[in-house]
Amino acid sequence: MLLSAVPTLSWWEDLARLSLAAALGGAIGFERELRDREAGFRTHMVVCLGAALFTIVSAYGFNDFLNTGDPRISFDPSRIAAQIVTGIGFLGAGAIIRQGVSIRGLTTAATLWVAAAIGLAVGAGFYTAAVFGTAVTLFALWPLRRVGYEAVELIRPDEKRVVVVLRPEARTSDLLEALEREKARVDRFQIEEEHDRRIVTVTLDSPSEKLVADLADLDFVQGVEWGR
Repeated sequence: MLLSAVPTLSWWEDLARLSLAAALGGAIGFERELRDREAGFRTHMVVCLGAALFTIVSAYGFNDFLNTGDPRISFDPSRIAAQIVTGIGFLGAGAIIRQGVSIRGLTTAATLWVAAAIGLAVGAGFYTAAVFGTAVTLFALWPLRRVGYEAVELIRPDEKRVVVVLRPEARTSDLLEALEREKARVDRFQIEEEHDRRIVTVTLDSPSEKLVADLADLDFVQGVEWGR
């Protein structure tokens, strides 16, 4: 009985794919490292490398069983690699951190997910898709982020920004707890120290006159300004 040729990889092809996966994952991780995010250079590099290795093992690691010619043996080259899609979700969830009423790490969790996809593409031999995917991801994380922020600022420059002046003895955590009680959704939170007072600029999802009035009534708040 004639057997069809089973695809294999040489050692240098393995090395090339794993090296490319590590480089592309590291490029995304380097951007996260510069922004001091929860997962940085090493994490993204290892995730991308691991995804590529899983894909290579899934597609080429069981060829000895196929070469036996036993018709009872069935083979799915994507079976192990398919679990990367769900498995990376657990790692991404660990990068998401809740701080008061705000949530951090969603973008980093998404980049880990994309790094795994890029590693899977490299492991499967789709180098062009992997390189393009990395380029688009870096563009979204860097230039597009700035362009998008400036565009939003032009459309709604100050309407969602509330400036709260805290008394000298007040704590920032008190303000966060007050916002959480009001069920306010915080997009950005900036703190400035000015002489004997602390100025907190809060960008809210949907501020209201009632929320501003409630904040002004707090004992530890010296004043509130709503840019409308």
